[in-house]
Amino acid sequence: MTAETAPESSTLPLDLRQDVALLTAAIMDINSVSGNETELADAVEAALRTIPELNIVRDGDAIIARTELGNPERVILAGHLDTVPLPLAEGSLGTVPSSWESGVPGEGVLYGRGATDMKGGVAVQLALAGTMFDGGTAPKRDVTFVFYDHEEVEAVKSGLGRLVRNHGGLLDGDFAILLEPTDGTVEGGCNGTSRFEATTVGEAAHSARAWMGSNAIHAAAPILARLAAYQPLTVNVDGLDYRESLNAVRINGGTAGNVIPDRCVVEINYRFAPDKTPDQAEAVVRELLDGFDVVRTDAAAGARPGLQHPAAASFVAAVGAEPKPKYGWTDVARFSELGIPAVNFGPGDALLAHKDNEHVHADAIRKCLQALQDWLAG
Repeated sequence: MTAETAPESSTLPLDLRQDVALLTAAIMDINSVSGNETELADAVEAALRTIPELNIVRDGDAIIARTELGNPERVILAGHLDTVPLPLAEGSLGTVPSSWESGVPGEGVLYGRGATDMKGGVAVQLALAGTMFDGGTAPKRDVTFVFYDHEEVEAVKSGLGRLVRNHGGLLDGDFAILLEPTDGTVEGGCNGTSRFEATTVGEAAHSARAWMGSNAIHAAAPILARLAAYQPLTVNVDGLDYRESLNAVRINGGTAGNVIPDRCVVEINYRFAPDKTPDQAEAVVRELLDGFDVVRTDAAAGARPGLQHPAAASFVAAVGAEPKPKYGWTDVARFSELGIPAVNFGPGDALLAHKDNEHVHADAIRKCLQALQDWLAG
């Protein structure tokens, strides 16, 4: 596929100028579970190539579309195309194709996989791209639209990470907005996340003669006790209070019902405030579990909110609601690593993401679009 030609696709063309709630339903109807994003990426690329003011680059199933207006400020609007797998429960509403609770397209609540995470946000991106030059009035900020694959799986597969490696220069900007679901409120930065394994070792024996061995699961009890007693911190970073959490998330030990276990592994997840590096977060866990064998298995830095940046401050003022911290990890951290202040802002309740009844209200999508249109217009 060349940079000059749009891909052929059996999918109906996306109308970027239709009501944004209907556009959301249209892209939800294209199944794009992680690893299966090509059909949706084809449809998105084809629609964007109808806009002559955009310069477009595609890398795998990720797309960058940029305005080149020469404005003094550039904003990045980013969102991932993939979803988690479809529900297994028969009759689940949070599946594909989408459905309207009212039975009337565009009215009320929209159900289906990706409704909140995050095809409502992607539809807002596409609607902005499709309408920002309507009426002959160009936006007062240059915009880089980023659509990427493989967000809902391990970080090594991330389409955004691949774009950073292959096309980092096209991701320069003054401010980034990730259209993850935030219920229409700006959520600044994000907590970091790290995973650890704490291992205890015993001696195997027949359970009828337990005194001949040493129980590794019992030896893990102090690990669980220390984690249960730990009081997570709430840390103020640039005016937002980030609540941390430190928990055992899985435990594995034992080989049979009549064998004293000789090994036990407690898996631990630490969500840490963005004032800490992953190494500093590791030091917290090691201090708490001093005396135990602890290994860090994964880590991702958080992102400071950067709300003092003029573009961020003006966006918060335009939205009008009091900004909040993002407790979970999101790709704003990748932009933060590039030195770009970034926030989360999108339609839908994040607590509904990945649920079997995933849904979003049509008016929430429209309200999000309007806020961004007003702000980009300056």
